[in-house]
Amino acid sequence: MKTIIIGGVAGGATAAARLRRLDEFAEIILFERGGYISFANCGLPYYIGGAIKDKKELAIQTPQSFRARFNIDVRAFNEVLKINREKKTVAVKNLKSGEEYEESYDALILSPGAAPVTPPVPGIKNDRTFALRTIPDTYAIKEFIEQKRPKSAVVMGGGAIGIEMAENLKGLGLDLTIVELSNQIIAPLDFEMACMVSEHLRANGAELILGAGVKAVRDIGGSLKITLDGGGEIETDMLLVSAGVMPESKLAVESGLKVNSRGFIVTDKYMRTSDPDIYAVGDAAEITELITGTKTNALLAGPANKQARIAADNVCGAKTEYAGTLRSSILKAFDLTAASAGLNEKTAKELGVKYDKSFTVSPNRAGYYPGGFNIVIKTLFDPDTGKILGAQVVGKEGSDKRCDVLAAAIRLGATAYDLTKLELCYAPPFSSAKDPVNMAGFVIENILTGKVKNFHWHDIENINKENATLLDVREEPEFARGAIPGFINIPLDGLRARIDEIDKTKPVYVMCQVGLRGYLASRVLTQRGFDVYNLSGGYAVWNAARVGLDYLRK
Repeated sequence: MKTIIIGGVAGGATAAARLRRLDEFAEIILFERGGYISFANCGLPYYIGGAIKDKKELAIQTPQSFRARFNIDVRAFNEVLKINREKKTVAVKNLKSGEEYEESYDALILSPGAAPVTPPVPGIKNDRTFALRTIPDTYAIKEFIEQKRPKSAVVMGGGAIGIEMAENLKGLGLDLTIVELSNQIIAPLDFEMACMVSEHLRANGAELILGAGVKAVRDIGGSLKITLDGGGEIETDMLLVSAGVMPESKLAVESGLKVNSRGFIVTDKYMRTSDPDIYAVGDAAEITELITGTKTNALLAGPANKQARIAADNVCGAKTEYAGTLRSSILKAFDLTAASAGLNEKTAKELGVKYDKSFTVSPNRAGYYPGGFNIVIKTLFDPDTGKILGAQVVGKEGSDKRCDVLAAAIRLGATAYDLTKLELCYAPPFSSAKDPVNMAGFVIENILTGKVKNFHWHDIENINKENATLLDVREEPEFARGAIPGFINIPLDGLRARIDEIDKTKPVYVMCQVGLRGYLASRVLTQRGFDVYNLSGGYAVWNAARVGLDYLRK
């Protein structure tokens, strides 16, 4: 059995290693047009920023070490130019010698990845503009910073790479501006959750310009002048373009393999393409989304590794299936964590998925243990069954493990009732006896069983205030520091004594700081015959969204 793999890194290198573990005697050739077959592409921003000191740490395997350990014929600096499906051969060019030759195959695995998009902006190609995908890209950026000593940088795009690069460039002392065409950063998050990250970036000295694109770039000698859509200019010493990626599916297209409208290579549950002897994995492959079964893609190392393993299994005759992706992702923005898994609200709406949502704000450790912070969790669930459809988590220490637990719960088809039963590890430095994941389950259980009716931050402007009571049950000093316009203040502990002040003929919309006291007030009022709604996530979520909207209006 002779298998050719085109492309390395997470997909190709993993497939090659798995093939060898399954078949010690198979002939395996890995072609990589660059010099690096397996490197830590997610670690590249942290080498630029200095958290990773030694560039050798970026290379997980070299061609030599990979060949020695797995007995794989690794051909770096060899580019596959063409796939001849009828003859089952590939045409290859040695980029060092210029030699062109053919290799036959029994099975072929495509792992070409995706390339950064360079928007068609006048002047964007210059010596001070960079993109980050490969180790050579990393070295070029690092060398520019060390030699030119820039004082400022603009990051074009607020996705994961853009945010991580912004943090690392800011950490090097550069004045930093993020320009994002959308009205929010970090597309997997919904607006209000992304606003929490935006505000944290601003608090750490980064400037964000949202809802604006780059119209033109001019090299003015020693710096760049960036013109924005709708007016405004930024002068900067360097520009990092992080405006998304496109699949490198040219070989697949030219060989007649089926691709979707966005250029991703169509695969089945075995990672086979439209040719049963050719497989595709990683960033360039179209895959299935777990919850809805719709076709999508996942530009993430975790799914690429799993797909590569499955492709290798099937090459060797095992009928292993790819179960679908949750697109679980996480990023660090200074000391803040933002993570997500499963459906977000935007996608649920687009696909017509029936859902409800809740916001919970819970401490990451016991309240009496020093150094704790709140974790905000947004959970999407099926309003009929309570099945968890998606989760987004923003917070500091411990946020990652909460999103991991929720990702596992979604993968296993868990409901909110299951979340309430999870027996998670507890000690004061790590959690509360009722973990934030448990709390998310408790809150949703209360909604499903009719103990509370929620309303959300975006519902407030649509409330008929003439025919409703808006009630803030926080303490008076909290109310004085900031309140939602139109809400009156009756602190929770005095509510029963002042209950006659509330009109029983009108619906009551209750709020507190994070939603817990609002729930307690709701129970007091509901059992006395009031029609009550509690603000999910409380003032904390409303204020994050309000600040985000205020910035957009500027």
